Parts: sequence; structure tokens; C-alpha cells
Amino acid sequence: MAGCAAAIALARKGRRVTLIEREPTSHHKVCGEFLSGEALEDLHALGIDVASLGAVPIDYVRLAAARRAAEAPLPFPAASLTRKALETALIAEAIAAGVRVERGRSVQALGRTTSNIWQATLDDGATCEAPTVFLATGKRDLRGHPRPKDPERWVAFKTYFRLAPAQAAELARASELMLYPGGYGGIQPVEGGIANLCCVVQQRHLARAGNRLENFLAKMQRDCPHLAMRLAGAEPLLAKPIAISHIPYGYIRRTTENGLYWIGDQAVVIPSFTGDGLSIALHTARCAVAAYLAAEPAPLFQAKLRSAMLAQMRLAEFAADGLNNSLSRAVLPFCLKVWPGVMRVTARLTRVAQHAAVTPHAAESGGSNQVADAVFLGEMP
Repeated sequence: MAGCAAAIALARKGRRVTLIEREPTSHHKVCGEFLSGEALEDLHALGIDVASLGAVPIDYVRLAAARRAAEAPLPFPAASLTRKALETALIAEAIAAGVRVERGRSVQALGRTTSNIWQATLDDGATCEAPTVFLATGKRDLRGHPRPKDPERWVAFKTYFRLAPAQAAELARASELMLYPGGYGGIQPVEGGIANLCCVVQQRHLARAGNRLENFLAKMQRDCPHLAMRLAGAEPLLAKPIAISHIPYGYIRRTTENGLYWIGDQAVVIPSFTGDGLSIALHTARCAVAAYLAAEPAPLFQAKLRSAMLAQMRLAEFAADGLNNSLSRAVLPFCLKVWPGVMRVTARLTRVAQHAAVTPHAAESGGSNQVADAVFLGEMP
């Protein structure tokens, strides 16, 4: 998401861009697939019409714990669309913008040459050089460029269901957040009349279910009868859930080297319940492009991004801690029924600002005579 967005924006400014992507085709990824108003604005600016791709409008958020549930309207427009459909459209837009796209290529190493040019070494030993790299490897770290360890050892997994007609009608235009011991999950409709169930759980709780996702999904339904109701009579559409681990929630990159801009989950990892992950990916890409075009050094951009995101991250972490508290799970839905506006307030406060103070105001820089002005590294093994 972040790499494609930045590549498109810079190619439209006349820059020569190479996008290196490990996967040969777009595929399903662990993601809640919620597009906030900010994400929709950024996608529109990139030329992506999510409605034409089948995106489902999302108007309501519901919070469910045990046998209680509370609902509130969202204070902004939102939609839901699979990452597979969205990334297919973004890749096509990148190619149309003139980006050189290399798919099915894996970057094994990234370093600097003696002339301070960044060099990416690919899986076949070939190299790609550029003075600037935008590192957008998503939730997976590039070897030699790790993020800090995740002390909570979060595991995220996702699957799709075709719900029973009555349950599909109940879920229509809503995103539901389910609370259970050890984590939380969300279910919402996506295109094609199906539902996305995406969940996070701490490893120690997964271990109690034999480290088997299907066992934990069954336990989730016992702990949260609202989810059991939604999945009654549902048809699973994937042979098994897709999963990923090592998710350092609360991480914001502090520093970088000249010519290396970290964007997406490599720059900021906000708790998933906010539904802000995709908008942050697009936001960081847009801000990094603005910084590059204004000749703002990558270390300064990274520091400004961190400063701009810190308050939002702290609030999101505070709220996430509350969701993982057994007392909160018991009383929160009841409290929200009494004061549903708190969900709207929280939703506003945990959103990424569209015009955060990371956008530079310096004049746009000139181009480069290197092989490429910028190289974007896609999701890595």
C-alpha cells in the first residue's frame, strides 16, 4: 500500500521509480480492510475509485463483549475492500504512471555503495541502485533492518466467511469489534457478499488453545456469543486462516539514514482496533513524497513524522490496554449504550490527520542522473 502510493505520486512528478515486489500477483493479506475517510481521500487522489472496485460503505461501528453489544454511527465516511482488489488496482495505476514494476522479486539485502548510493541485492544476485529508497515492507522486516521485538508476542490472523443471509443483513454497512481474553477481532462485509474476520491474540493465549487458530476461533465464539451468532451457519471460504506474528504495536521509527525513507508499517504500527492502519500507510507515503520533493532529508522527515504521530499513538495504546482488561470487557458495552458518543469521540481522536505538520514547505528538488530516482521495496520474506 505505502510503496505503491509513493511510487505513483513520484512517477507523476516525473521521477524514475522502480517498485520491487516479492509476490508475483496480488494476494490476500492479514488486514482488517477498513478504509477510513482519510484513506478514501488519499486513494481518490491516486486515481483509485473504490466504489468501482465493489467497496462496501461502512456507516456504523459496533462493540461486542460477552453477551452485550453497543452501536454508534461513524463520524466520517468509510468503506471496506479486500487488500487483494485494492493492491491490484494500485499496481495497475503504478504501471500506468510509468513506474517500473518488478514482481516476483525478493530483496535479500540493502546497503550503501562507496559512492553513497543505495543498492538492493535481489534473490538472483542482481542489484538495483538508486540514491533514494522508500522502505515499505509492511509487517515483515527486511533482513538487516529490523524493528524492535514485540514483547506481547501478538499473532494476527484473518479469514473470510459467507454468512447466513440473516446475519449478512445484520452486518451490512457495519464494522463490529469483538472483545475476548487475550485480544480482539473485527468482522465486516467486503465486496462479493462475503465477510472479513480479522483478529489479534497474544501468543500465550494462543498456546492455551494448542497453538491452533481453529481451536482459538472456537474459543473466541464461546467467550463472545455475539461472534458465535454472526458465524452461525457461515461458510468458511479459506482452507485455513492466514496469519502473521511479530507486530510491534506502538512502534514509531525514531531515526534513519540519508536517502532512506521508512513508510507504512515500517514507520508506524498503530493498534489494529483503530482501523487506521491503511490510512497511516497512505499518509506516511504522501508525507514522505512531499519531503523528498522538497529535498527534506530523510532523518528530518522521520523525526517530524514521529512527533506528529506520537499523541495519536499514545491514545490508541491507552484504549487498546482498556480493551484487553477483563473489567473493561464486562462493563464497556453497557457504558457505551448509555453514552454511545464516546465511540465517535475515540474514533476521531485516533485518526491520522490529513494535514499533519510533517509536510515540508521548501522548494521542490531536481531530478537525478542515477539508474532510478527512487526504489520502493515491497513486502519481503
